[in-house]
Amino acid sequence: MRWLAIFLCKTVTEDIMSKDPGHDLSHRRPHSPPTAGAFLEFDLTKEVHELHEEPSWKNGQNTKTLVKYDDLRVLLTALKAKVRISEHKTEGRISVQIISGHLRMTASGRTFDLRPGSLLALDSGILHDVEALEDSAFLLTIAWPGRNESAT
Repeated sequence: MRWLAIFLCKTVTEDIMSKDPGHDLSHRRPHSPPTAGAFLEFDLTKEVHELHEEPSWKNGQNTKTLVKYDDLRVLLTALKAKVRISEHKTEGRISVQIISGHLRMTASGRTFDLRPGSLLALDSGILHDVEALEDSAFLLTIAWPGRNESAT
């Protein structure tokens, strides 16, 4: 009987998610590795290759959360050439580290030309946009200072 309850719950959840345009079941990553732990290690070359193999890459952008703690996120993003992420801001401080390609970011009236090995850090609340000048991959780190202090 327990297996029937699990099956029904899974079927109802998938049915609800499939009707929600924000939940594309074809993009779900089966058996994703943990995103939090005492230590996490990644082969970024392999991770970028996997992003390029997923269906959403056809849309020109794909992102995978590599690390997820209450006060810290590390996301790997791949952008096709000429894709632009319009102006936005985050509540946390961010850093953008270029792995491959060429990005142009604009923030606070300045333009940053970012190539592999470049690192840009922005304080929280800074409006910025991103444009891929060629196929690119980058790590986005978001930190929320003090967010996890109540846990200590």
